[in-house]
Amino acid sequence: MNGADIGKMPGDGVPGSEGKDPVANGHAENESNPFAEYMWMENEEEYNRQVEDELLEQEFLERCFQEMLDEEDQDWFIPERDLPSVGQIQQQLNGFSVNNGNAEEILRKSILNPEAKEFVPGMKY
Repeated sequence: MNGADIGKMPGDGVPGSEGKDPVANGHAENESNPFAEYMWMENEEEYNRQVEDELLEQEFLERCFQEMLDEEDQDWFIPERDLPSVGQIQQQLNGFSVNNGNAEEILRKSILNPEAKEFVPGMKY
């Protein structure tokens, strides 16, 4: 088909429009539903609700996954996090003191038998 043939075609030279007269609104008169391309708007509220439900479900799954990761982190032993620092250990050790002055008083108040035999596991007395 050359340029001279296009001018002779009905429908202003648009292929596939033979015998169809264009209408001012862009739809052919014999088209079954001129609003077919807008039919998705009919259920717009239901569609919005469905999309919102999907987004809420996705957010819920992300929160659950994050909680699972947080719980897993708590269960794992991480030395940097779980062990006290050197400064904390030194502070605790500074709180301890060795004082033999109270040892005699503790022995006097004790109800243990100082003459008892030494306990050996597995031995019957």
